[in-house]
Amino acid sequence: MKKIFICILVSLPLFVTGQKKNNSTFEPAELVNPLMGTDSKPELSTGNTYPAVAVPWGMNLWTPQTGTMGHGWAYTYDADRIRGFKQTHQPSPWMNDYGQFVIMPVTGKMRFDQDARASWFSHKSETAKPYYYGVYLADHDVTAELTPTERAAQFRFTYPKSDSSFIIIDALDNGSYVKVLPAEGKIIGYTTKHARGPLKEFKNHFVIYVDKPIALARTFRGKNLAEKGTLELTSDHSGAVIGFKTTKGEKVNLKVASSFISLEQAELNLKRELAQDDFEATKEKARRLWNTTLGKIKVEGGTDEQLRTFYSCLYRTLFFPHKMYEVNAQNKVVHYSPHTGKVHDGYRFAGTGFWDTFRALYPFLNLMYPSINREMQAGLVNDYLEGGWLPEWSSPGYADIMVGNNSASVVADAYIKGLRGYDIEKLYEALLHGANNEGPITAIGRKGAEYYNRLGYVPYDVKINENAARTLEYAYDDFTIYQLAKALNKPQAEIDLYAKRSQNYRNLFDPSTGLMRGKNQDGTFQAPFNPFKWGDAFTEGNSWHYSWSVFHDVQGLVNLMGGKENFVKKLDSVFSLPPIYDESYYGSVIHEIREMQIADMGQYAHGNQPIQHMIYLYNYAGAPWKAQYWIRETMDRMYKPTPDGYIGDEDNGQTSAWYVFSAMGFYPVTPGTTQYVLGAPLFPKMTLELENGEKVVIEAPNNSDKNRYVQSLKLNGKTYERNWLDHFDLMKGAKLKFQMGSEPNRQRGVEQSAYPYSFSKP
Repeated sequence: MKKIFICILVSLPLFVTGQKKNNSTFEPAELVNPLMGTDSKPELSTGNTYPAVAVPWGMNLWTPQTGTMGHGWAYTYDADRIRGFKQTHQPSPWMNDYGQFVIMPVTGKMRFDQDARASWFSHKSETAKPYYYGVYLADHDVTAELTPTERAAQFRFTYPKSDSSFIIIDALDNGSYVKVLPAEGKIIGYTTKHARGPLKEFKNHFVIYVDKPIALARTFRGKNLAEKGTLELTSDHSGAVIGFKTTKGEKVNLKVASSFISLEQAELNLKRELAQDDFEATKEKARRLWNTTLGKIKVEGGTDEQLRTFYSCLYRTLFFPHKMYEVNAQNKVVHYSPHTGKVHDGYRFAGTGFWDTFRALYPFLNLMYPSINREMQAGLVNDYLEGGWLPEWSSPGYADIMVGNNSASVVADAYIKGLRGYDIEKLYEALLHGANNEGPITAIGRKGAEYYNRLGYVPYDVKINENAARTLEYAYDDFTIYQLAKALNKPQAEIDLYAKRSQNYRNLFDPSTGLMRGKNQDGTFQAPFNPFKWGDAFTEGNSWHYSWSVFHDVQGLVNLMGGKENFVKKLDSVFSLPPIYDESYYGSVIHEIREMQIADMGQYAHGNQPIQHMIYLYNYAGAPWKAQYWIRETMDRMYKPTPDGYIGDEDNGQTSAWYVFSAMGFYPVTPGTTQYVLGAPLFPKMTLELENGEKVVIEAPNNSDKNRYVQSLKLNGKTYERNWLDHFDLMKGAKLKFQMGSEPNRQRGVEQSAYPYSFSKP
């Protein structure tokens, strides 16, 4: 693992520290590398990201497209040709995209097919920033640039001298429409392309204005030009070509906007967000917005690599779920609903999977950006009202993938950490509905709900895949419902029911192995049992990964495993075991297995979510220094600000949120409580600017790679002995001062009174 990372990134401009402009202004956006994680492929993920050019939580993102139309790997670092610039809403290559269309400048021949129009490019002539992307397209001798707003963007194409310069607008296949209006310098259209469905009446409408008179206008159907004079076309695969003469260095500008509601709304979005701004004005607004949003966390000290890694990870936490709401002509917030196919009032977001993001991404929003999650919670109310269920994967409707009912965690954590201003009673109703019913697809509601509620687990032998993972996640989800029920003063019988169900994890603990194991209907454990077998009873992991999925009752798990000493030894075993695996359930080695194997950390599979909290569990058993060691090892070895910068999928901000939290020195092991479990800070100083106007200052002045162990901690000037911090203590404003050292302090945090929350904690 230590030797797989590329050390040089030629596509980033050089900075001394990257932190200053004019020696005064803090500009964290300049530290971000949008190419981090793009050197990926289906067989091995180093992030599975693409360079997302957007504003935080913007409705639309843009990316250069190196992959073929409809391919999930839209941009890969090892590619050498760009096929166009795509408006995207893709949360993950595995989920693929929805509502995408492509714009591409071309010179010479009128080449509109994706392969014919593709141009060679070099990372040496590529600039990728959160707010801007620019690249030289060698085959066309064109420099292409783009910069975004929430629902619109500007393009600037610098052409050579040519009497045959073109712009291609490709609305892609699966049903699309284009119309060229030369007299208005305008192209309109829509795309219906989406990877996950069904979606009702789904269209992404777009409008494009070009600031140069259109001398030639054609439309195309697939790989064939439509008849001359056909300026409006509806087909499976529609596109448009506009052409003109250009002089050397001539800049042609495009203003682009889209809408999930209508062409009229797309036009309104364009006028509202771009107004009279030129390219540079839009770019400057996006740059300032990124610096403001990223600048809510100010890091001081650390290496250049650590700074770049931190802000590149922070950037990734600020995209998904993305806004799907718009503001109509009456200035009302409205949205298209994939559940009804109609336009409704209120907020809506899409493009995230709660199986990934309940763990750290949503807790991070609750700490640093609660106002956006307040909108997201209101959007979940609308999902339930319009579709009858809360989504577990929204892409942008209900996607049938992954397990668990983790909307419960997302809803409960937000309310318990103080978010208000939306219909929490309706969300609580939705949680009870989801917890006690199977949905029309396996990924909403709870697959196996009847078994789980009757037996206390989802059986191994009833043809419900990944049953042990479902049981463990349902038990935690029940805990979060229990927590929310208490907060809402629900009837005691209801509170007690979910408290009892939260203990269902115990039904899968096998004393003979000290691990979680699938169980049959008759109460016997599955046999044979291989704790290294991926999948089967578990989801994208094995028993060594999922046995720690008792987020809410680690003390109960400690007791089952024979006490603190045995528990710590079991945690140690994760790192000391060889990275062996059994892939037979999948029939081949999936990328998550390969990423664990090559990481050189035993069975610790940080590249996937189920085990990411596990290191912090040393705090529950009197060995916090072991957490401090492995947290730093993971940050140093698993994250780099380079194209191969992650070890596994980044996954909608979750794997990045782990790094951001860990760099702060604490982590939300149990969303649905107000506690953060301590690790050790990465930087000498970090300042969090909270939305309520307060600040959290985290200082560790003698921090270094060698001094990674916490010797002592003072909270607001007073010695603090606990292994956790409370959310509301931080929200009041706080100063944390860590004294770091090169040797573990084996006296601090070892007493039961220091341990974080557990349901079974005495």
